[in-house]
Amino acid sequence: MAIAKTVEQLKELLMEIHHDLDKAATGNKAAAQRARKHTLMFAKVAKLYRKESVAEGRKGKKRTTAKKKVAKKKVVKKKTAVRKKVTAKRKPARKKTTARRTVKRKTAKRRR
Repeated sequence: MAIAKTVEQLKELLMEIHHDLDKAATGNKAAAQRARKHTLMFAKVAKLYRKESVAEGRKGKKRTTAKKKVAKKKVVKKKTAVRKKVTAKRKPARKKTTARRTVKRKTAKRRR
């Protein structure tokens, strides 16, 4: 009968918390400290009660459901990005102006 003891502990802790909270509301700092302490204890005992109640619920029943198979996750490796070398961009070749071309053409015609 472990559950019966756990239930009694929960009831006692609730009564103590209720009593200390009433005092803490009037400004009693020590009562506020005790209330915080009792709430931590209450949480621990509540977890214990949950474990015991689940275990007792399973005693009378056999597990008839089959376990689900869980698919294994594939590990995907991240590909590292290939960095291209950054080269200085060349300036485009300078175009010859039409004035220079015309001068060259004229000089070429004179030579003929």
